[in-house]
Amino acid sequence: MRGVEVAISVTDNGRGLPLPAHESAQAAGMDLRAAIAQEAPVTLAPGARALIPAGFRMALPEGFEAQVRPRSGLALKHGVTCLNAPGTIDADYRGEVGVIVINHGAEPFTITRGMRIAQLVIAPVTRARWRQVEALEDSRRGTGGFGSSGLD
Repeated sequence: MRGVEVAISVTDNGRGLPLPAHESAQAAGMDLRAAIAQEAPVTLAPGARALIPAGFRMALPEGFEAQVRPRSGLALKHGVTCLNAPGTIDADYRGEVGVIVINHGAEPFTITRGMRIAQLVIAPVTRARWRQVEALEDSRRGTGGFGSSGLD
C-alpha cells in the first residue's frame, strides 16, 4: 500500500491516548479515540449530538485531505454515527481534530475516554477546473434524476 507522512501533534487532552492507527494490515481507516476527561464521560440521549475531541492536530501534505467516517460497529449495535459524514479535513487546517457524534439509537449512549468513536481516512484530492459549455454530451442515463438508473 502507498503511504504518506503526516505531521501530528498531540493536544493536552490527548496525552496518554494512542495515536490514530490502522488496526489491521489492510484497513483503510485509522481509529479515532475520544479525548475527553476520564471523569467526564459524555452521555448522548437519543437524538442528541456532541463534538468529541480526538486529541491531536495534524498537518496534511498539500494535495491530501482527511475524511472522518463512522465506525460500522457503533452504527449497527448502538445507532451511533457521525454527522457530516464523511467530514473533510483540509490540508491547511491546523486545529484539533473533532468528531461530531449523534445517537440515532433508542437508548442513551455513553462515550468514555479512549473509546474508538470514528475512523480517519487520508486520501488524495483532485482539483477540478471548470470548462463552461452550452450543452453537455448525451449519456445513456441522460437527465433522469435520482433513481433513474434502475434497481439492478
